[in-house]
Amino acid sequence: MRVVWVATGILAVVSVSCGPQAGAAGAAEAPAASEAATTLVREVVYNEQHDHDAHGFWRYWVEHKSPKGTRVEEQVETSDGPVTRALLADGHPLDEQGKRVEEARLRQLLTSPSEQASRRNAYHEDEVRIGRILTLLPDAFLYEDAGDENGLRHLRFRPNPSYPPHSIEARIFHAMSGDLWLDARMKRLARLNGTLMENVDFGFGLLGRLYKGGWFRMERTQVSGTDWKTDRLEVHMSGRAMLFKTVARETSEVRGGFEAVPSRMSLEQGMRVLEDDKYAARNFMSMGGRAAPVSLAMRK
Repeated sequence: MRVVWVATGILAVVSVSCGPQAGAAGAAEAPAASEAATTLVREVVYNEQHDHDAHGFWRYWVEHKSPKGTRVEEQVETSDGPVTRALLADGHPLDEQGKRVEEARLRQLLTSPSEQASRRNAYHEDEVRIGRILTLLPDAFLYEDAGDENGLRHLRFRPNPSYPPHSIEARIFHAMSGDLWLDARMKRLARLNGTLMENVDFGFGLLGRLYKGGWFRMERTQVSGTDWKTDRLEVHMSGRAMLFKTVARETSEVRGGFEAVPSRMSLEQGMRVLEDDKYAARNFMSMGGRAAPVSLAMRK
């Protein structure tokens, strides 16, 4: 799943209804509460942006679910972007042909400077995109403090009507409303539920449209003293592209078995880490049986 969908999650939020007007005292307190919530968001955004500069590198399993089926893969983060290897398709280990396809794909990546350059550029562009999107959070939305839940600060979001979105990304994210949960002590993003509250047109609807009602959910977990990782993401979006082609995004992703690896590894070094079959048997046990650990342990 491309990072842009994760970035979409960072800005999306689910709709909330407003209660009756507060009295004079409540009206006086509301701006201060909203300002405190916005300050917390700014602090969280600062930490998340700097996390992209200095975060640790990790190895983990990823389970993808979509209308096309279920796929499980291993993923290792490198300085040139993540490198992956498929393990299971619809609950079954890859057959011999599937293994050969994976091996050929990894060999091609390892021996092709142009493909490596393309991967590095795509990874850098995704990192820059995430940074742009994060900077929108404090100003593009208004916040309401909904109290503490299980040690997390719950904030409700709605679009800030005075914020002028100047890009396609900003227009999409500004059309969303919802709920955000933050770790107020660590100043980190923990959970986000979101819904697109109105249709978003491109080229006055001639080039495309995202339909109102699309939603997603994102959850993150702390994997070290300083690092947080997305461990669950669901995206359910639909729309229309140019020439009336209908497009949809229906997917679910779960990650687990996070294990630290050396930072700033090259793609070649990441592939060597990926070849450690002991990791697959050990860490897929944490999937609670969803990935048939016995089958994984039999891999050669």
